[in-house]
Amino acid sequence: MSVGRGDRAAPPAPEGQWEVRFADAAAAKGWESLGRQARSNTYRAWITIRTDPRPTAEVPRHHRLKGSLAHGTHRGQTCEQWQIEVTGGGRVWYLLDTAADTCWITFASTGHPRATDRS
Repeated sequence: MSVGRGDRAAPPAPEGQWEVRFADAAAAKGWESLGRQARSNTYRAWITIRTDPRPTAEVPRHHRLKGSLAHGTHRGQTCEQWQIEVTGGGRVWYLLDTAADTCWITFASTGHPRATDRS
């Protein structure tokens, strides 16, 4: 995703917070759709990912994915994969790249991901 004139500017992560980036264009597009549908919840998800991407106590709306979805790869590195339920159906999945203090959003959608139905 290239940034150009008129695009929103996201600030860099301050000290002690995680950088949040899109793993691909589909994730960015899904994030935009989710933001249009549930602006406040999507903003809260962004803050959560940035400040507490791996909570010590998982809750039903923020937890690590299970089974084959528990890990994902980004640029050859295997990372934990987590999920935030933004709305009843809307989800955000992200990988924790602990070496770079970066969370890579791999999936964002207003609909429930079918991949979780089979893991």
